[in-house]
Amino acid sequence: MIDRFEVVRLTAQHAAIVSAAVGLGVVVGVPLGVAMTRRRRLVPFVQTCTTALQTMPSMALLGLLLLAPGVGGLGAKPAITALFLYSLLAIVENTYVGIRQVDPAIVVAGRGLGMTDAQVLRWIELPQALPVIVAGVRIATVASIGTATIASYIGAGGLGDLIFRGVSRGDPAAVAWGAVPAIAMSLAAYLLLGAVERRLSRRSKPR
Repeated sequence: MIDRFEVVRLTAQHAAIVSAAVGLGVVVGVPLGVAMTRRRRLVPFVQTCTTALQTMPSMALLGLLLLAPGVGGLGAKPAITALFLYSLLAIVENTYVGIRQVDPAIVVAGRGLGMTDAQVLRWIELPQALPVIVAGVRIATVASIGTATIASYIGAGGLGDLIFRGVSRGDPAAVAWGAVPAIAMSLAAYLLLGAVERRLSRRSKPR
């Protein structure tokens, strides 16, 4: 018999792990994407690194992080680090593409008004690119919710606890109690961030 309070607790734990990882992805990924638009030499290097991280099997990445200084050991830290690394590709790439798609005429007009590079970025480029950036965050969040189930393998908790318990005991109900909330969380994140993206798209269009 599954304790529903345990399901709620593990769901909250799962959401906390994903939020921390994607939050770090935004903090690191957006500035990195901006830097790529300013330093073109960074583009192939960053894209290669983020793609390589994305394609690395999750078990292999977790295994490496368990042994890494400052991150190693069981618990949430290596799980959050792994999900953070996985989130970078979508966030960095969408930030880079979003800023590159900003109409150059608007940027030229801003500079003509005496705006500095920082002001152009803050008041023109980032607001115009924000819908594309949010799309990247949406992709990273949905992917992280699913991948985070493996975090229980290293003692990080989350809904994966119920899935692994169900598999080890041959209990389909336990697997469902772990899988269904994760699916619901993914759909909720997809719909919510999709709505934010559409609203930002409408606001960023010139009238």
